[in-house]
Amino acid sequence: MIRSMTGFARRERQHPWGLLAWELKAVNHRFLEIGFRLPEELRVAEAGFRQTIAGAVRRGKVDCTLHFRPAAVTSSLEVDADLLGALTLRAQQVASQAGDAARIDVMDLLRWPGVVREPTRESAALIAAAQLLLEEALVDLTRFRDSEGARLRTALEQRCAGLADFAAHVTERLPEVHARIRAKLLERIASLCADVDHERLEQELAVLAQRLDVDEEIDRLRSHVAEVRKALGSEEPAGRRLDFLMQELNREANTLSSKSQDIETTRAAVDMKVLIEQMREQVQNIE
Repeated sequence: MIRSMTGFARRERQHPWGLLAWELKAVNHRFLEIGFRLPEELRVAEAGFRQTIAGAVRRGKVDCTLHFRPAAVTSSLEVDADLLGALTLRAQQVASQAGDAARIDVMDLLRWPGVVREPTRESAALIAAAQLLLEEALVDLTRFRDSEGARLRTALEQRCAGLADFAAHVTERLPEVHARIRAKLLERIASLCADVDHERLEQELAVLAQRLDVDEEIDRLRSHVAEVRKALGSEEPAGRRLDFLMQELNREANTLSSKSQDIETTRAAVDMKVLIEQMREQVQNIE
């Protein structure tokens, strides 16, 4: 299955007690790394959220932000009378020491942590709602990543076809290249001396032809291209396997270039390496 590691999703829902909204951002990473930004009320549920995401994402760096905006319920606000009384008493004591310059602001007292309490919410219901919304956001994220993966697959298949075309072009030229090398060597030997051991010459030419032969590299390159196509059609995550195949393809293209004794073959090897590098960059973003 070709699925991009890049994706974005946002889901929000209004409840009687407030608004919940998930934002999920995913980018490529060697392993699965999940980061959370959660409201205090929902930090207790982080382990469950993490397990849910791990069930939907195999690899990548996922930043998860949960926004919670409580509904306005000013008519139901509760005031901690004991805390407010203690704060007021202490404020009056400080004001008496400071003299006329001191002034007690009631709003400052109400802003003190814990003086004004919102009505208690059922934490289980809040966590359950956040969990359900996360699952919906993950469906959107997966859809996004699948769409990106389909585009990556199309691009990789096109480059696989390009590699196969270059390999076919090199194979077609091999007989001509071998014949030209043989003719050139025979011409040089003939110009150096008239007396030649033709049996020994044929042996040396055979050894040289074997050393310059790129049939094996072309065969391995075609085999790797076939494995890439197989991985693209697999139902399992293919990112790691494709990354390995890119290394092998690059190895064969380098060997082909180093063995080449023909300008057209060298150009084909360079074009192959360009395609492989483009594929490698795309593969880095596949799960």
